[in-house]
Amino acid sequence: MPAPTNSPERVRAVWRWCLATAFRTGLACTIVGCLTLYGPASIHQQIAFPAFSYVTVILIATDATLGDTLHGCWLALYASIQSLGPALLTMWLIGPAKFTSGTISLAVALAAFVVALPEWTHLVAKRIALGQIVIVYVIAFIKGAHTERIMHPLHVAASTAIGVLACILALLLPYPRLACWEVKENCKLLAENASERLKLYVKAFCEKDSALASSSISQAKSLTISGAKFLQSIKRYQGSVKWERLPFRFLRPYYMNPGKKLAELELSLKGMEMALTNISSFPVRMMEGKSKEGLQLLEEHISLIFKQIKNSSPCDPLTFPESSAENIIESLQTLHITPTDDQDLCSLFFLFCMKLLHCKPLTKPITSKQENEGSNNSSKQNGFFKSIRSNWTMNLSSRRLMPAFKCSLALGLAILFGLLYSKENGYWSGLPVAISLASAREPTFKVANVKAQGTVLGTIYGVVGCFVFERFLPIRFLSLLPWFIVTSFLRRSKMYGQAGGISAAIGAVLILGRKNFGPPSEFAIARITETFIGLSCSIMVELLLQPTRAASLAKTQLTKCLSSLSACVGSMSLEANQAILLENQRRLKLEVSVLEKFIGEADVEPNFWFLPFHSACFGKILGSLSKMVDLLLFSAQSVEFLEQESQKMGISWKESANKLEGDLQLFKEMVGSLIKCFEDLSLLKSLAFLDKELENRNICYDPELGKSPNPKIFKVSSSSDDENEIEGIIKSYLKHSKEVIDKFHDHDEDEEQKSEMILSLGAMGFCLMNLIEEAREIEKGIQELVQWENPGKDINLYEISCKVRALYN
Repeated sequence: MPAPTNSPERVRAVWRWCLATAFRTGLACTIVGCLTLYGPASIHQQIAFPAFSYVTVILIATDATLGDTLHGCWLALYASIQSLGPALLTMWLIGPAKFTSGTISLAVALAAFVVALPEWTHLVAKRIALGQIVIVYVIAFIKGAHTERIMHPLHVAASTAIGVLACILALLLPYPRLACWEVKENCKLLAENASERLKLYVKAFCEKDSALASSSISQAKSLTISGAKFLQSIKRYQGSVKWERLPFRFLRPYYMNPGKKLAELELSLKGMEMALTNISSFPVRMMEGKSKEGLQLLEEHISLIFKQIKNSSPCDPLTFPESSAENIIESLQTLHITPTDDQDLCSLFFLFCMKLLHCKPLTKPITSKQENEGSNNSSKQNGFFKSIRSNWTMNLSSRRLMPAFKCSLALGLAILFGLLYSKENGYWSGLPVAISLASAREPTFKVANVKAQGTVLGTIYGVVGCFVFERFLPIRFLSLLPWFIVTSFLRRSKMYGQAGGISAAIGAVLILGRKNFGPPSEFAIARITETFIGLSCSIMVELLLQPTRAASLAKTQLTKCLSSLSACVGSMSLEANQAILLENQRRLKLEVSVLEKFIGEADVEPNFWFLPFHSACFGKILGSLSKMVDLLLFSAQSVEFLEQESQKMGISWKESANKLEGDLQLFKEMVGSLIKCFEDLSLLKSLAFLDKELENRNICYDPELGKSPNPKIFKVSSSSDDENEIEGIIKSYLKHSKEVIDKFHDHDEDEEQKSEMILSLGAMGFCLMNLIEEAREIEKGIQELVQWENPGKDINLYEISCKVRALYN
């Protein structure tokens, strides 16, 4: 059985990961230290900036595999060409003696803008290039006329190369850490995890006691957290495998992407959990007679999938023994009953998800024509140059100009104020800004806080290490290893994360890994001060050029999510092609992921004088939206199965689905109008502002005049009419489903096809029922959010919706 998140096995696994990461990073820093501290004089002359060698090691070797390191080697080369090439030309044309603090800051800002502008440049390459720009220009300004115009940039390149070489050796010794091994190991763990969860779900489904079923479901939920982490690790390491297959051709099969295949299995398991949590009482009606044996037989055959994943390579196809096909079909037939209530729908949806585990889903990811053409052209000789031209054209948009401008302005100001404070240590104000460049928006104050804390912690540890081992340089250097272990845990923590952990590692290694930089205490104070200057400049630029709070962006993004959800609900149909629904569902999923990011950012940012962010309310709405994304995908899959079975019988599915389509239209009218009202309400600034605008424009509204369609779920808690109408839709769907099943049964006596029809119709009914339930949960969240923003006022969502529509329509 896979270890839960808090088990001793899990704790040991975390310790092993942190020790391995610390060992690799420490080994790379040791290689740099041996070359820079004990190497021959010829190497000392070339590695003029050992501090940046350590920075390169931290940027590349942190939690890296051999594939990551080989990729980092290419990124460092690309970064050096991008940054040091123009620097050579600048040094040769202008000369370091003519630089001033203003001109050097302007030169750094312009060079940083050119580096940060292209979107397709990898983030690590940008960080290395920006760090090189700071070192080259600021050191040239500090040395003035004594700077060698040609050799100075080459010394920076040599320092970078030493760091890259140390990373490669550290990932090869004593044995290589291969990404393909990480992928295979995580696939094995995920297969064990999924197999155990499947057993728990089936056990809960077969239980006769509700308490025992709840216990099994709770155990499975704890395993779901571990399963999500395993899947995330697979996706993280999969991109590194392609860099390992270049020198190791035997790894070519691992270039296949198992993450996508396993994500489909995870989605089906998530659906089984949704079905079980909706079952109100046990035992379920269909668990009678031989049904339990049939379900267990089906579970055994599905477990073969996970067994194959565990014992084979990620690219091997999943197959089943042909001799067992008849037994599986018979077991399915014994489990299917014609649904008569919502509990039957839950049971059928549970079996539908098991069917998805047993066979590949019919729906496939939608790719546009341009994406297909791009994949075909990638194999052509001129495809690379076409992609470069298209990327550069796209990167000239304002979407890329603003982030590049912010980066250049922050770095230029950091260098300017850093040099004004201390000319000798001025580059330390710009280096933290350069190596911590983010690819997207992030919580400004949170990240700046953890960077400052990490820098202080690492610097203090370095000063204490120098004091304790002042006369023993080798022991002083070895004291970095326990600190790397600590920073490995810091990177995994919510308090510090990657930014704080990396800052802490760099802060210590720059003191303990060098010599002849002056008294450690003075250097520590100077670096902490310069770091504070650089981070302050970053915060100032973010506040000036990105004044919109994450809380405001989360509310705006919520409106976009509701708009995409409305489009998804409107495109649901039993007769139309499911491609439109799948495309809208994919767009909704992207919008929901952006909302999740904004909610996470707003949750950790300070409120200052603003209204506190209601993270709990947004979290509930986000959870309902995420469930609706999955339910929409399941509904599309059920319709495709229905069409497939009707074609086998030679009967037109469109002719048989007229009454069901009518039920679906009632559902769309109810939920669609409700979501549209949610979209209007999410735009509301305040009730006082709304009433004032209505008064200023002299607009009269009356809910009874029909200016706004009456959403059927509003005020459901105070009236039973809407509740009865909702139940009426489900009952009508169940009735018409029975008629369709009987009609198909009259044309064909094949029990297998009848079972498939029952299963798919039950799954569709479950999706409709739960989409309504999640819409009600969103309604509660919207009401709570409006009440939070308008304390002391009575909230009537329907009345407010009428006011909003009267104002904006």
